[in-house]
Amino acid sequence: MRRFSQKNALVTLADINVTPLLDLAFVLLIIFVITTPLLEPGMKLELPRGGEEQPPPLTPRDIRRVEITPDGRYFVNQREISLDNLERLLVDEAQANRNLIVQVRADRKASWEVVAALLDRCQKRGVTRIYPQMSK
Repeated sequence: MRRFSQKNALVTLADINVTPLLDLAFVLLIIFVITTPLLEPGMKLELPRGGEEQPPPLTPRDIRRVEITPDGRYFVNQREISLDNLERLLVDEAQANRNLIVQVRADRKASWEVVAALLDRCQKRGVTRIYPQMSK
């Protein structure tokens, strides 16, 4: 009879093929990923309604149109107005009418600094519903 040494036994154990084991692990992983969402169906619930009521529809008196000329002058209702007076006017109207929307129409050649000054002052004073009016 032939005797095997301890060294040969250890070498034999080190050569185990793990490929089938990895294949089995990947198949099980795929099965669990696919079936896990199906195991926990959502309950049927009637969720409460949240948020504010819908604001009333806009009317022409809710819209203030501010026009800025190429040379940086401000106009409201075809009347020239300074930036300080315009700021006061918009803040007063925004406090009186919560649906106030400010439409800003600036000439293409107007300086961006003039437009930014108006937007910055309005934002600091709480007039945040400001929209540009684009040409068609």
